[in-house]
Amino acid sequence: MVTMSLVSAGGHRFPTGPCLTPTVRRRGGRVRAALVEARPKAMPPLRDITLAKAGDRVDDLQAEARAMARAANASTYSPELLALKYGSKPIKVLRRTLNILIALGSFGLELWLDQRNGVFDQNKRRRAIELRKIFTQLGPTFVKLGQGLSTRPDICPSEYLEELSELQDALPTFADAEALSCIEEELGLPLDAIFSSMSPSPIAAASLGQVYKAKLKHSGQIVAVKVQRPGIEEAIGLDFYLIRGLGNFVNKYVDIITSDVVALIDEFGRRVYQELNYVQEGQNARRFKKLYADREDILVPDIYWKYTSGKVLTMEWVDGVKLNDQDAIERQGLKVLDLVNTGIQCSLRQLLEYGYFHADPHPGNLLATPEGKLAFLDFGMMSETPEAARSAIIGHVVHMVNRDYEAMARDYYVLDFLSCDVDVSPIVPALQNFFDDALNYTVSELNFKTLVDGLGAVFYQYPFNVPAYYALILRSLTVLEGLALNADPNFKVLAASYPYFAKRLLTDPNPYLRDALIELLFKDGKFRWNRLENLLVEGRKDRDFSAKDALQPVLKLLLAPDGEELRVLVVKESVRVTEAVVLGGIVDTYNSIPDFMRTLIVNGNVNGLTMMNDTEIQSMIELRDKILRIWGLLRSSEDFDPALLQPILQVLQQPEGRSLGGRVIGGITQRLSARLLQQVLRTPVTISSSTS
Repeated sequence: MVTMSLVSAGGHRFPTGPCLTPTVRRRGGRVRAALVEARPKAMPPLRDITLAKAGDRVDDLQAEARAMARAANASTYSPELLALKYGSKPIKVLRRTLNILIALGSFGLELWLDQRNGVFDQNKRRRAIELRKIFTQLGPTFVKLGQGLSTRPDICPSEYLEELSELQDALPTFADAEALSCIEEELGLPLDAIFSSMSPSPIAAASLGQVYKAKLKHSGQIVAVKVQRPGIEEAIGLDFYLIRGLGNFVNKYVDIITSDVVALIDEFGRRVYQELNYVQEGQNARRFKKLYADREDILVPDIYWKYTSGKVLTMEWVDGVKLNDQDAIERQGLKVLDLVNTGIQCSLRQLLEYGYFHADPHPGNLLATPEGKLAFLDFGMMSETPEAARSAIIGHVVHMVNRDYEAMARDYYVLDFLSCDVDVSPIVPALQNFFDDALNYTVSELNFKTLVDGLGAVFYQYPFNVPAYYALILRSLTVLEGLALNADPNFKVLAASYPYFAKRLLTDPNPYLRDALIELLFKDGKFRWNRLENLLVEGRKDRDFSAKDALQPVLKLLLAPDGEELRVLVVKESVRVTEAVVLGGIVDTYNSIPDFMRTLIVNGNVNGLTMMNDTEIQSMIELRDKILRIWGLLRSSEDFDPALLQPILQVLQQPEGRSLGGRVIGGITQRLSARLLQQVLRTPVTISSSTS
């Protein structure tokens, strides 16, 4: 086998190359592998396995502690320190400002000239290449901007998408000698003591660093080694100093923008600086893996703490294809939309269950593995949704579907969009004007960007202060929608998300969500069975839906001491449902008997038998059929078991349950007795003996 070698900056030589195949050792000219494999391996005792795992865990924690010590001097975002550093360097600041203005200004001028000369469309590819080069030359901050634009087909033409997508992992590399020297300096070991082989050049280069493929010497594990770009802190620091100055200008003089722009910039700055600390990124990856990698279709690589520091990150190598490479994914027998759906469901769990989410899911950070898993990479930029906001977001969706605009406006208090002293009454008409039009579409037709743009227009008109976490949520979901739109222009994130919302509403015992469910199901004292049926149909599409979970929280709420108002509604609806089932059965029986026998029953008229007109009978039949469909949906759930009803019977044995049951039975008896009395006291109908 031919091997290549690379001399590091420290003078160490070690084998490198893409082929990492181990050699087979022979002794005395014989291959001994067959003899060893023929013997069955004895399983170690369970106690030994447990002790070994515990030992590995201790070693891992100790290695992480040492990695943290190596990153003790990592920089953190501090506007004060940036102001102190660059406030005394006006020439450097001016030079950078002119550099940015000249680069972007000249590009804007070229676009204007293209438009004026009628060659705008012909020059799209040329201008896209120029914009990619400009972002690359301007450095990491603008590369981040380009990465975001590369996933928005609704903003950028296809030529721009293709060119800007190269900013995800095809940026110019820096010298290998600098990278290898950084590894040795950060880890305090010569390269040949860490790796048995390493790729001779970077496999990928991103905005903050570049990645090598290597093989660990002690274990033979194939790993990805990310090394930070030299001088990255200086470049990013100066850009954030300038951007923050622009934010201060906007806050003071641009009245149309009511959000605190500086706060948003500071939040973004903190996230970017966290990306510069690779130990923090490793800890983010570990937390993300613990929360979300329990799903068989999600893959999160392991971190090798022994070989990780503030500027070097060593993690498990993942084979895969970028999520925007549709042709390569389909050649593996996979579907892009299936993977995007997996990403959306995982993102919803991130945003609304645990609140810890990946805030930078561009295609370079999302891979489709040959096994069909969705692999998450690059955990530098993470954020958290406040606990109160998680339920409020779901409730906000319910209020939107219900067109309850006053409740929607009040949600902004909980979401921290408005201070409590702001009067929301003027905001309600603005919400109504936008959503009355938007909600004329079905959920499956609603576009996430349409809602974001519409809400944005409302936010600009009133004193909203959009929290930083919300901006990152929008970025995360718009990126996923952009990936989906690449594969299917008709894809809608909201339609793909609705099963999750339905499942949470039906199964989550959170009091806020239980109240939101009641608001959705009850209106003007009537139960909306069509809404429940729709929730069950959609909720069942979520693989975590449980019929058992959907039953128990509702019962607990119904029989709670403060549930009297709900009990009154339930008693009323239970009487109506029972009547529908009984009378529906009577109508079915009547329709099943021969015609000659019908004339013997109330003059052959089912209306007389039920004391209801045709419209009332049709309404009762429809209600009965809805109830049967809903029951069928529950029974067809994978985890449905008649034994699930046993806890209901136990609950009904409680004093509140017995009282509720008695009131339902009393109402049914009263209703049927009234109909029977109508039947007995009805006015006789005279039928003419002749026909006209």
